[in-house]
Amino acid sequence: AAAYDAGMSIGIMADLAVGVHPGGADATNLTGVLAPEASVGAPADGYNQNGQDWSQPPWHPRKLAEAGYRPWRDMLRTVLRHSGGIRVDHILGLFRLWWIPRGQSPLTGTYVHYDYNALVGILALEAERAGAVVIGEDLGTCEQWVQDVLAARGIMGTSILWFERSPSVDGPRHQGEYRPLALSSVTTHDLPPTAGYLADEHVALRERLGLLTEPAEQVRAEARLERERMLTRLREHGLLGDDPSEREIVEALHRYVVRTPSALVGVALVDGVGERRAQNQPGTDQEYPNWKIPLADGSGSPVLIEDLPDNVRLASLLAAVRDEMTR
Repeated sequence: AAAYDAGMSIGIMADLAVGVHPGGADATNLTGVLAPEASVGAPADGYNQNGQDWSQPPWHPRKLAEAGYRPWRDMLRTVLRHSGGIRVDHILGLFRLWWIPRGQSPLTGTYVHYDYNALVGILALEAERAGAVVIGEDLGTCEQWVQDVLAARGIMGTSILWFERSPSVDGPRHQGEYRPLALSSVTTHDLPPTAGYLADEHVALRERLGLLTEPAEQVRAEARLERERMLTRLREHGLLGDDPSEREIVEALHRYVVRTPSALVGVALVDGVGERRAQNQPGTDQEYPNWKIPLADGSGSPVLIEDLPDNVRLASLLAAVRDEMTR
């Protein structure tokens, strides 16, 4: 109620994780419909060439069906009870999940398929009953029909600027080519903040952690080409001048996303204060302090919640976003 009173038309947006901790209460209570001998993850891709193991036990498709999908329905009802919307992490997992034999390499995994009509149908039904918005994180390896199925049921997708490639040219996707039924943003929690990404921090971090299977210089060269193509696109749209500062580039990227037809636009707090360090590096556990990085500015100085209203860089970014939204 407080969120609505503060002018938030959707209210609080809940986040539904792809799974639960294998040693937690949920795993114990749901043991009858989970597969504890397996772990959920992802195959090798351009952002983690060794694959990913998220350590969570997956839903067992047959046992879940035998239970009439009640555990899935009950979980959704609980989440939506106090939320105006829900973001479903790795919503592709309602179609298929990368199962890894527990304790083995992600490269030994295989896809296990689910009855997506049942899982997606229940999700759409419970969201309709709750009057909630649904955003699916449909990033990763999937075929186009998967996004079509979600869109046909009114479920929004997720578009990340750096992942969007134009089908018509070799470069970033044009603004008008973005999906209307989507939440679009410049970055995601699985990448370094935009300031870090512009400085190739995503390459340097994966090199330090031994996550690259291709030569680092090759990956770094590809990152530079990606960045230059994006800056060229910004200049084509009159969003960037010559010799721009880091802050000007970050704001121009956000202006670009706001100009797309996407229904929702996301702005990451880390981009608002100039943070460079990644909050999470997928596929790692003890190798990196995931979700333990305290918020800081580009120089590494801590930024407290109490300081945000007076943060000049955050105010400038939000002003740029509002300016584009009112055009």
